[in-house]
Amino acid sequence: MNQNKTSYDQLPIMLNANAIAQTLGISRASAYVLMHSKGFPTLRIGKRMMVSKEQFINWIEMKSGEAV
Repeated sequence: MNQNKTSYDQLPIMLNANAIAQTLGISRASAYVLMHSKGFPTLRIGKRMMVSKEQFINWIEMKSGEAV
């Protein structure tokens, strides 16, 4: 089930690994690796890991501006 988003407005307020994977076009396993990485704005609620839409967008913009 491919539900590509066309704008940030279509993202949910809180994103889980599935939503991150879908948005970035990566696997769910890669999304979990990203969510465990230092500097990624993961919010842990019990065993669940979530990211707020605002922090996710800020992270993308910050990473997009970094020199490769």
